[in-house]
Amino acid sequence: MKIVVPVKLVPDEAQASALERTLRTVNECANRVSAASFQAYRLKGSVKDLRSMAYGELKAHGLGAQAAQHVIKRVADAYTTLRTSVRAGNLGGAGSRRRRKAESKAIVFRPDAAHTYDDRCLSWNYGAQTVSIWTVDGRLKNVRFACSATVLKSLTLYRKGESDLVRRDGKWFLIATCEVPEAERYEPRDWIGVDRGITNLATTSDGDNYSGRRLDRYRRRLTRKRAEIQATGTRSARQLLRKRARRESRHATHTNHKISKTVVAVAQRTERGIALEELQGIRERVTVRRDQRARQSSWPFHQLGEFIAYKARRAGVPFIEVDPAYTSQRCPRCGHTERGNRRSRDHFQCRRCGLAGPADVVAGVNVRDRARSAWVFVNMPPPVPA
Repeated sequence: MKIVVPVKLVPDEAQASALERTLRTVNECANRVSAASFQAYRLKGSVKDLRSMAYGELKAHGLGAQAAQHVIKRVADAYTTLRTSVRAGNLGGAGSRRRRKAESKAIVFRPDAAHTYDDRCLSWNYGAQTVSIWTVDGRLKNVRFACSATVLKSLTLYRKGESDLVRRDGKWFLIATCEVPEAERYEPRDWIGVDRGITNLATTSDGDNYSGRRLDRYRRRLTRKRAEIQATGTRSARQLLRKRARRESRHATHTNHKISKTVVAVAQRTERGIALEELQGIRERVTVRRDQRARQSSWPFHQLGEFIAYKARRAGVPFIEVDPAYTSQRCPRCGHTERGNRRSRDHFQCRRCGLAGPADVVAGVNVRDRARSAWVFVNMPPPVPA
């Protein structure tokens, strides 16, 4: 299983200047290759096409052989992603303004966009916690990096493949790829159903609730502050908004990591599996009140599911996604399904048998019950031909 590990670089002033010039140079080269590719091939330039067209020019501009190859591949991959988005309809129909805008101009890379390194142009010294890295000013040796003991162990044992050089808020990072072995999956004794929501980010069938008033107050405060800054409308206000957006994103990611880690730990300790609702396209299917729309769109629910899934795989915990239909309206005792069963956002009461309880817990129980049936069906042996 592949995971990415961020490692903070601690370069001195001269090393930081060289790294900055390198990112700026490779992205300027990527923009030239992108413009040439768009003029010659529109959105259809392949790696082979771009290599024959731009490799010699990139080498003459001072890029090393591997750096030139990575620039070419990055441009080709960007156009492949754009073509895929167009075909999937993510940019609208054939006549939509957004699609016309995307198809009418070459892709442009930011001056500080990440650059990819492989083992030919980046080497690690784990004992000294330094790296040797290619730059346009030559090879930089003994560039220090800082990380926790857990991250260092993962790098030492499992790092494999490419790493990305990233500059974020004036700090330098290497995003390394690690191939971590998956634990052997056990047969679950039972399941933990997890219901994801807006007010309560995650509620399990055991009754554990992962949200709290503190997080809700934090999100409301950020919303008010964002509106105040947007009302200013100055250039510095826009810069501050981008900075705060990155901070909010890091906070959401950290919260999702904590929730997923706790859920997986409970499942592993009790030898149970984890079941989630399959929420593909939930934003398009579900309508909420006007005052809830921003909250629904501002939290990465898909990321939370992805975190639970990969942590479960790493720990050997069985994981399954089930049909989400009517999980908050179905009575887990008698099976009666009706919108009126959910009397309010927080409370559930079956109108047939009278079962009552927290609505999110009831939804988690329904998810758990569906996982029991689905797991039996998934593991059923194939029929023997007559």
